[in-house]
Amino acid sequence: MQLNNKNHILELKKPDIRELFFIAMGGLVLLFIIAPLAGMFINSSLGGLLDAAKDDAVQKSIWLTLWVSMAGTLILAIFAIPFSYLLARKNFPLKRLITGIVDLPIVIPHTAAGIAILGVISRNSVIGKLAKEIDFSFVGNPAGIMVAMAFVSLPFLINGAREGFASVPERLEKAALTLGATPIRVFFTISLPLAWRSVLSGLIMMWARGLSEFGAVIVIAYHPMVTPVLIFERFSSFGLKYARPVAALFIIVCLVIFIILRLLAENKNARS
Repeated sequence: MQLNNKNHILELKKPDIRELFFIAMGGLVLLFIIAPLAGMFINSSLGGLLDAAKDDAVQKSIWLTLWVSMAGTLILAIFAIPFSYLLARKNFPLKRLITGIVDLPIVIPHTAAGIAILGVISRNSVIGKLAKEIDFSFVGNPAGIMVAMAFVSLPFLINGAREGFASVPERLEKAALTLGATPIRVFFTISLPLAWRSVLSGLIMMWARGLSEFGAVIVIAYHPMVTPVLIFERFSSFGLKYARPVAALFIIVCLVIFIILRLLAENKNARS
């Protein structure tokens, strides 16, 4: 009996070759992600980071990038979250086509996206002419940057929120409706609170994706410079040595904010 137990223990401790292989592959994937970032920080001196942090142009570009991306996320959320609920709950003609259209900004080249957006908001377009009547232009303006950022990042919010709403049991909504609650009340008191984690994750991912946008933004507005454009400008004009500290500083700022938002989201879900 004891011998059988020992054999059983030995069998449990026997290494799983498949698992070790998968772990090794996972390690290579993580190395692929971490190595370039680690190399950038290793090659960036503390003095270079401090100089970049003190640079007025860098400060303005980081602040512009943060608030424009956040503003675009919050404004589009007003429309995207109800739309996501509709996609999650309703079946209607051409639904698959519409969900495919939602994903288009992810798959098309972002410089092409910038050209497409420019055709809609340029000074010669209908919207551009209407804006000109009030002495306003989207081109070379934070509003144009916001449009470009929101365009390429919106699918992350819609898809995240849609998955969250789809996971909410419909029976809870139907029970509330039978008890006399209005559809709007059901949405705000049952559907949205239960799907809040996915919705918030989608908001964070949309904001983060907007922060990193370069291709569409540079077509709409080279100036004022968001940080990705500033990094490109420093690299093309002065080389890697001057671009690297700005890139490293921007990554640090984004990571700090991203971690804070994630922690706040986890704390909220822990209390709920």
